[in-house]
Amino acid sequence: MPKKYAIRDPIPKEIDEMFAEYDPLVRSLLYAREITDLDSAERFLNPDYDKHLHDPYLLKGMDKAVERILKAIKSDEKIGIYSDYDADGIPGAVILSDFFKKIGFSKFLNYIPLRNEEGFGLNHEAIAGLVEQGVKLIITIDCGITDVEEVDFANKHKVDVIITDHHSPLEKLPKAVAIINPKQEACSYPDKMLCGSGVIFKVIQALILKIKNYKLKIITISPGWEKWLLDMVGLATLSDMVPLLGENRVFAYYGMKVLQKSPRAGLQKLFSLLKINQTTVTEDDVTFMITPRINAASRMGIPHDAFSLLSTTDEVEAGTLSEHLNKINDERKGVVGSMVREIKKRIENSDSGMQHVLVFGNPEWKPSLLGLVAGSFSDEHNRPVFFWGREGSNGSSIIKGSCRAGGETDVFALMEKAKDVFLDFGGHKGAGGFSVAQEKIHLLEGRLNEAFLELSQVSRGILDTWVDKKLSLEDVNWEIWKHIEKFAPFGLGNPKPLFLFENIKVTGLKLFGKEKNHLELKFKNSKNSDVTAIAFFSNGDKFPVSVKEGSKINLVATLEKSEFRNYPELRLRIVDIF
Repeated sequence: MPKKYAIRDPIPKEIDEMFAEYDPLVRSLLYAREITDLDSAERFLNPDYDKHLHDPYLLKGMDKAVERILKAIKSDEKIGIYSDYDADGIPGAVILSDFFKKIGFSKFLNYIPLRNEEGFGLNHEAIAGLVEQGVKLIITIDCGITDVEEVDFANKHKVDVIITDHHSPLEKLPKAVAIINPKQEACSYPDKMLCGSGVIFKVIQALILKIKNYKLKIITISPGWEKWLLDMVGLATLSDMVPLLGENRVFAYYGMKVLQKSPRAGLQKLFSLLKINQTTVTEDDVTFMITPRINAASRMGIPHDAFSLLSTTDEVEAGTLSEHLNKINDERKGVVGSMVREIKKRIENSDSGMQHVLVFGNPEWKPSLLGLVAGSFSDEHNRPVFFWGREGSNGSSIIKGSCRAGGETDVFALMEKAKDVFLDFGGHKGAGGFSVAQEKIHLLEGRLNEAFLELSQVSRGILDTWVDKKLSLEDVNWEIWKHIEKFAPFGLGNPKPLFLFENIKVTGLKLFGKEKNHLELKFKNSKNSDVTAIAFFSNGDKFPVSVKEGSKINLVATLEKSEFRNYPELRLRIVDIF
């Protein structure tokens, strides 16, 4: 099932003329992002913190949330910050903790549930523990919107709950003092796609606007101080794969700038350990190097370790924690690698051949790692994958798993078609999670493949992947990079521009890295200068055509600036070869 590529249509003449002040490449990239007026173009290319962020009080429930938090501060009530355990919830917890510490309020504690034992969201045992510790107000971050019974439990124990979340609500909402979620009904907030850390940052913005009107014994906050929190907002926005458009673009843009000069001891130690130059850190460094280590804390151990890393001011603790998270991330890689090898072997030994949907499971597999494994197989085999394991070691009869889309299949629609086999499922087009009763797990593969065929009857087959422009090897230069980098940081909703290089000759090929598992190709431009293209974790076998020195290929790639060993190099990142 090879991918199909198509060059984008030329920009319409009237829009091209309107964007005349921009370079032709910039014009076409703006149009590809559905930006068709000068004001939107200016907002995208030149994000402005003061001009392009919305009033936090446009969020439904913000007045109530601010009033209750300020009442707790004034009354010296104990506040429990209850956050999710991932690289969105944890930075959000750091943001709110930093705010409380900044104003001199210390009567708060942080609670982060254990991923493999407690699961996602609020739970009765955790709430009971907070009650025992004297908590009178719980503020959730990146969770809580569906926890109706748990909020009722808290209310019965005379604990108020403020929910800040960005996940989709169900029909029935929890009876919280306030709910801050741009996706809730009747919320007129312009940006619906904030991540959890983005939502709690809006709460802090709202608190700062109101706090001066209250007679509180707090330390005065200097104007603009909250911008230092944007390193965490940016980290979370990039990590949680929300669209980098609108307000999220502002958060990601300024988040990267603050990350490059953040004084956080834990970040600095982690950058140093991973040999990342902090002053030139990129979104790829964040998503491929930092995020996995934050998430490793919950996947492999205790999520609070990641919180401590990001919040500590102690250099020694920061160094110890960065090494610890790096170590357990390596362990995570080992466990994932073992799963990948087992699945590959099972595919090779399968008598039935390759199914439309790959379904594999093992009761010994950790569900918390299966999303990572599923992602690699969906990309490699260009089809949906569903992998399952069992949580805990108490003989639970409930199977849990993760799924990822491959090709153009909508995995959420796939699960809806086969919903009779699931206990529960959720997600979106590209990814999801599910649970299945032990007695129905043998039906999962058959039902999903049946559902795939049903969906295929109404689908259009494999859709084209859009290439932004055909380039020559001579176009790989710093002038063109100057135009491309205006669109950074890249991510969901703002992908790296994709370019096609046709009929180019491979003049050099080598595998590099300790395990020789990365591919480097060399080409010569018309000036006889080398142009380098690389693909990490690839030896060239995954492409539709064989690659060897002297062969001519068509290359689909993005441009990137490498700062390896502090030496700037412009190179190509290989996406596909055909």
